[in-house]
Amino acid sequence: MSNVSQDQHDLDVVTKQRQELRRPSLYKVLLHNDNYTSMDFVVVVLEQVFNRQSAAAHRIMMNVHKEGVGVAGVYPRDVAETKTAMVHSLANKHEYPLKCSLERE
Repeated sequence: MSNVSQDQHDLDVVTKQRQELRRPSLYKVLLHNDNYTSMDFVVVVLEQVFNRQSAAAHRIMMNVHKEGVGVAGVYPRDVAETKTAMVHSLANKHEYPLKCSLERE
């Protein structure tokens, strides 16, 4: 009789572990338009930091320019934070005020 109880307990543990697995929350990395950062620099950032092809980088840059903000990519939080830090570091290095932020998807 104790074997049945132990087997049921083992099954409950496995079931609970499976229920706790979730996909990580995703975050949009947003680039913000400003009056000083060159369009060419934004394209370079999109190509180097976000691995965008030239045409896609240009399209995103134009969206940022026209709309004031645009989505550079969507990533788990830790990746999104790293890419945001990379953008700010690259912008500071080249003396541009380019900013980006995160928004939960």
